[in-house]
Amino acid sequence: YGAPKTVPIKEDFPLSTANPYGTTKLYIEGILQDLYKANKELSITILRYFNPIGAHQSGLIGDNPNGIPNNLMPYITRVAKGELKQLRVFGNDYPTHDGTGVRDYIHVVDLANGHIKAIENMENPDLRIYNLGTGKGYSVLDIVKAFKKATDIDIPYVITERRPGDIAECFADASKAKRELGWQTEYVLEDMCRSAWNFERNA
Repeated sequence: YGAPKTVPIKEDFPLSTANPYGTTKLYIEGILQDLYKANKELSITILRYFNPIGAHQSGLIGDNPNGIPNNLMPYITRVAKGELKQLRVFGNDYPTHDGTGVRDYIHVVDLANGHIKAIENMENPDLRIYNLGTGKGYSVLDIVKAFKKATDIDIPYVITERRPGDIAECFADASKAKRELGWQTEYVLEDMCRSAWNFERNA
């Protein structure tokens, strides 16, 4: 969706991108929509994720990137583990409640369950589009505080310059998925933090 004019974001909002990653996803959506226009007998579901974090409750499946992570939660868990000195917070001058970027963080298990619900709803031909998010926006510093609450570990951080392509605020209106798929999130922010830390300790 790029930088939305208002939040929460609905599926029928204008589409735009703020970086090459988003542009790639938009191109793929365009291909799928053209495919459906050419053959209305197809059943296609497009799922628009927001920001998946957390890990499986077993502690065996999670996000374990090489090097310095690009995503927030693996960065936090590496700092908590002592592998990185401090978290870099990219900008604190956004028009948000604490100046840091706000995103819709969704537990990866909730996201997986959303896929299951979507597949179960694909029997009939159609083109369907759903947002998968919690409908709540949390800032970078909100996540740091939630991690402390969930694990009792302080995360040292330093404020640095904004990253090109980052936007101030982005969170979903996922009411369509709830209405049509019977899907909604079950895990709260502290659950996401706790499961991510559990995975990192086992990694």
